[in-house]
Amino acid sequence: MSWPGLSTDHTVADLIERQMPIAACLSGGIDGATAAAYAVNDVRAQGYRGPIIGIHSDLGRVEHLDSLPQCQRLCDHLDIELVVVRRQSGDMMDRWLQRWRDNLERYAQLLCVKVILPWSTASMRFCTAELKTAIICRELVQRFPNQTILQILGIRWDESPDRAKAPICAPQPKLFSKTQGTSGYSWNPILPWEKEQCFEYHRAHGIPIHEAYEQGMSRVSCVFCILAKLADLIAATTNPAYHDLYREMVMLEIVSTFSFQSARWLGDVAPHLLSEEMQWGLTEAKRKAALRTAAEKRIPTHLHYTRNWPTAMPTWEEAEMLAAVRCEIAEIMGITIGYTKPDAIRDRYSQLMEEKIRRDEEKARAEARRTLRVA
Repeated sequence: MSWPGLSTDHTVADLIERQMPIAACLSGGIDGATAAAYAVNDVRAQGYRGPIIGIHSDLGRVEHLDSLPQCQRLCDHLDIELVVVRRQSGDMMDRWLQRWRDNLERYAQLLCVKVILPWSTASMRFCTAELKTAIICRELVQRFPNQTILQILGIRWDESPDRAKAPICAPQPKLFSKTQGTSGYSWNPILPWEKEQCFEYHRAHGIPIHEAYEQGMSRVSCVFCILAKLADLIAATTNPAYHDLYREMVMLEIVSTFSFQSARWLGDVAPHLLSEEMQWGLTEAKRKAALRTAAEKRIPTHLHYTRNWPTAMPTWEEAEMLAAVRCEIAEIMGITIGYTKPDAIRDRYSQLMEEKIRRDEEKARAEARRTLRVA
């Protein structure tokens, strides 16, 4: 079987010719593995003799058990080092749990006007940005000072409408460091490939394939992913190794009253894995979610926060409404909050709006100073 050629451009060709370091970002999935294998073999055939590593960000207990071993098998196959990085303050599950605690405190202090969910979302993928991209780039900057780093990603055009717009190569801002003297680019070498071509490439070259695909998963990311299809979620629950994780995640749904996916409660995927108490708790969480949502709908749009800041002062009547909503939600959620009186709410809005003005002025002065230094 033939495969599409390597997607490349002048920037990639220049960095390869200059023997700049190459880092293949690996999750264990078929796309990243194909991109790494095809690109590494191709650049070596071109005479590249610079440093090449594979790099994997371990997300902890939300990872498939075979993900790290699969990354190691691929790197062994390619004869490159595998570098493993991790978030020092806890794994992905810890991040969701901490986010929920932080969001409750933000609501208690009126730093947000609506209760904020603990989970990542399709439009707010801090799971990728914080626990993968940022950590991987930090390691690469430290590992390859004073160099331009070429980072290989397994992105394909037919994966999604957003990825259909992906360029062959683009600057990666997190690889730019004045202190370390680095710069860097993300390279997408298999953009026109289709998924089946990736599998065929693995089979043809004797490259191991992640066991999750054999267990019915269509993609490999987290065991339970915020972007996963129902079939993948169901497949994950059939593995007893992930039952404790499943129950821990459902418990966060119960405690927070937010479903794991916008249109699906994870607890509904495999309710037979839950105790009777958890099943009852899930039912209660759905009831509370409906009440919380109904209460928050009473808040007019102009009182919502924009980028974490209020933009309009509530009238006395609006402040009375906000106080009533906050007290209602506190009772629904079983939490203790401040700012439950109209005068306290208006004072808080005023304080936050003044703080925003002060910060914007400081930012403008700092930008002006930078402009003067450059000039």
